[in-house]
Amino acid sequence: MSKLGQHFLINKRKIQKIVEALELRDGDTVIEIGPGHGELTTNFKSYSPIGGLNLKIIAIEKDKELVEFLKKRFVESKNVEIIEGDVLKLLSQLTNDLQQTTNDYKLVGNIPYYITGYLFRILGELKNKPSLIVLLIQKEVAERICAKPPKMNLLAAAIQFWAKPKIIANVSKKNFRPAPKVDSVIIKLDSLDSFAVASDSGENYYKFIKILFKQPRKTILNNLRPMINDPRLLTEKLQKLSINPQARPQNLDIKKIMELSTLF
Repeated sequence: MSKLGQHFLINKRKIQKIVEALELRDGDTVIEIGPGHGELTTNFKSYSPIGGLNLKIIAIEKDKELVEFLKKRFVESKNVEIIEGDVLKLLSQLTNDLQQTTNDYKLVGNIPYYITGYLFRILGELKNKPSLIVLLIQKEVAERICAKPPKMNLLAAAIQFWAKPKIIANVSKKNFRPAPKVDSVIIKLDSLDSFAVASDSGENYYKFIKILFKQPRKTILNNLRPMINDPRLLTEKLQKLSINPQARPQNLDIKKIMELSTLF
């Protein structure tokens, strides 16, 4: 494990799964979060399903020792840029800068568990979102992200607003060095062209879902009372969308949640 709590994926077949899920094309720009020893980076560099691909790899690593190792390892690779720093602080500016040079980019990484929540919050707020995201994350978190009724939740509602998630493969803890305490999965997220359909910006939507899911065991009617303290009027609004006021938030699909958010 690195000083920053990273668990390094050592199963080459799983590494190849991640690379394949990115659907790499000639000229792609890829941002890699936490490249570690360059296990993934090396695969991008040599990836050639039909020959060589001209890829631009931007790898962000926080561990200084790993940064030095990576710079030496890829010193001859002009298409690999190693950036030292915290991705949580750098990603927004970096992706804004990319708009000047490329129309889109892809994002990939083996994500330390303790930054997963913060990372998704930042991804949701990016003005220039990646066209495709492939991450190795904790299995339980991925399952919550991909949830559908009757298991809808705040995290799923937040992410499915701007992306379509799909679990690609399970990755046992035995495939890491050192082994973590939990299993992981490879999750793929396709950015939606219809982002912000629920409002002009995501800000109002995110505020709404925090209220909707604040007490998941309560009914939709009771959870939304702080927004409209008139049960009759609130019931009418819900019924307009064919939503049962006595149902619970976890029974709503993402489409209904987005439609509902526009009424408040």
